[in-house]
This record gives sequence, C-alpha cells and structure tokens, in this order.
Amino acid sequence: QVQLVESGGGLVQAGGSLRLSCAASGRTFSTYAMGWFRQAPGKEREFVAAITSGGSTNYADSVKGRFTISRDNAKNTVYLQMNSLKPEDTAVYYCAADYLGYGSRLFRPTGYDYWGQGTQVTVSS
Repeated sequence: QVQLVESGGGLVQAGGSLRLSCAASGRTFSTYAMGWFRQAPGKEREFVAAITSGGSTNYADSVKGRFTISRDNAKNTVYLQMNSLKPEDTAVYYCAADYLGYGSRLFRPTGYDYWGQGTQVTVSS
C-alpha cells in the first residue's frame, strides 16, 4: 500500500511558477513509476508528466518545455516544476504511483495503482 500526499498548489499569475510535491509512504518508492495528472472542471483527467523508476521522463505536448518532473528517492518525493504558467493550466493536480510502471500505460489514469487527493492550481490572466 502506498499513500500519496500532494502539496504546493496555489494561485499564481500567468507567466509565474509553482513547484508541486508529492510525498509517498513506504520503503519501496524507488520501484514505482510516478505520474502527474490534472483535471479541470467539466473535463476528463489528463496526463501531464511521468517518470519511471529508472528516471526516464515523458510529458504531454501541452507542457513540454515548461514543466519538469523529477524524483528524490531518498525523500520518497516526486516533484513537478511548473514554469511559464498559463490560465489553461488551471486544474486540480494529482500524483499517482504505478509499481514498476513503464511505457504507454503511464499516459493513462488506468495505468496507476495509487492516487493522491489532489492540489488546486489556479493561474490568473
């Protein structure tokens, strides 16, 4: 069982930056692929970024060049650095964990076993 707790959300002006953190419980964090998803009101949950246990990363086209996912296995934490934020980035952001996850399943919510409660990010224009 893995518990995930996100933090770092808030209100920021367009062009600003935020760093989200997701702290995981358990001693096997390094074996999990980690993902960030977001969900805006009235929309489906969508993939943002993922990082495998080996450190390989993938990003949605909409955030490439602006967001960076990273992990610190010593701290059981995954991060999402968000720069050049846009109003369309406004959503609840969720982190997720997938044991030994890899490949295209990391791009889909159904590919993950555990989810955090989410943190709100609001970007004002």
